[in-house]
Amino acid sequence: MLAEEFFSSVCGPPLSSNTAIAKDVGIYAHSLWPTFAAKSTFRKSATAPNCLAVNETHVFAAQHEKGYVHVYSRLRGNQEAFVAFPERIRCLALAGSVLIVGTVEGRIMLWETCTGRLVSLPARHVQAVSCIASTPHHVLTGSDDSNIQVWSLAQLMEFDTNEELEPIVSFSNHRGAITALAASAGDNAETSICVSASKDKTCVIWNYRTGAVLRTLLFPASPLALALDPCQKGVYVATEDASIFSIEFFGPKPLLGPDSEEASTVVQLKSPFCAVPAESGPASCLGLTYDGTVLLSGHPKGQIHAWSMTDRQSISGAKVLTNLNAAVTNIAMIPPLSAGISATKALTIVKPSEVQRAYNFTAQFEADLKSETSFQAMVKTPGFSPEILESAISAFLQPADEGASEELTQRQIDEQWEIINSQRLPKTIL
Repeated sequence: MLAEEFFSSVCGPPLSSNTAIAKDVGIYAHSLWPTFAAKSTFRKSATAPNCLAVNETHVFAAQHEKGYVHVYSRLRGNQEAFVAFPERIRCLALAGSVLIVGTVEGRIMLWETCTGRLVSLPARHVQAVSCIASTPHHVLTGSDDSNIQVWSLAQLMEFDTNEELEPIVSFSNHRGAITALAASAGDNAETSICVSASKDKTCVIWNYRTGAVLRTLLFPASPLALALDPCQKGVYVATEDASIFSIEFFGPKPLLGPDSEEASTVVQLKSPFCAVPAESGPASCLGLTYDGTVLLSGHPKGQIHAWSMTDRQSISGAKVLTNLNAAVTNIAMIPPLSAGISATKALTIVKPSEVQRAYNFTAQFEADLKSETSFQAMVKTPGFSPEILESAISAFLQPADEGASEELTQRQIDEQWEIINSQRLPKTIL
């Protein structure tokens, strides 16, 4: 079993006088597998929902109703920087080394943490940006004005652009404030799925590359949090009435695909996957393990529950992993396997600045810059390397030249006759 970790954050005063938990701890790092344990803590942070982001080296936490972001170093285990922004922050998300910040004024700001470059856009939302979802190539922003906008990350980070930046897709199918967003990270335009939740008691499944609505889901109460299946086969939704729903996209009655009903058909959901205990309160955040077998939920009474997707008996009683003695606002899962090997690692961040005189990239190289020679590759490879085997096989598969083959055969016959003639014994005269 692969070791898996997750981060959680709290906001608000302690719920009880529990001396076992430090009062000023705001962010926790947990080990989920193979055994659950608290690995480390970060102090002096009050993180609101949708305001926690974690990468390989740092933890970014926007402070509740403030324009500050606390940056913690995962390698050193302490607070590295205190970053101030010109407006109060409502949400944030990471897209690689770029931190996207949504403000209460409806603006988004992009901070390139390795260079300190800060890109500020004019307000494109009428009200506050309530949640952000990011993919390797796109940024999705949801707002209290019920609209969702899709941006190209490459266009947002362009240099010396004189054109006014516009979203590539504007989605306005909701009638209430957007509470959560989840998007798939695929490069295929046909499978670029987004699930958006709103206070109008609906979740909409749609294509964020085209803006096409694929399915609308209606719930008994307003959805608060989403967790998309790692394989994009379904979604988990937590609602205000302390229920958690499990929606399959390709089940017996598929919501998506050629066998599904028309996209205009609204699906009304009544039976939840599980009911949260009353003493915990409705789930404010969700997290799903890398294999999709365990669902984590954070609650305003401090509990973090673990729901097994394989053991149906656990639905009647969730396992309480821990109690943080404060309202749990965020759960950030850390994938055990990285998507690719990065050539650099940012051990320190560069504070943002709109007036940047020089563009300097600050990072540490993870590998030797000198390219590997063919001899070094042969020494490190057990047996014959794949390149040598492929070259040998291709040599056998190449058709021979008939003319050259006949000329070579005749020369070999002539050489053999010369050898035979030289070995003949001289004739004896009687």
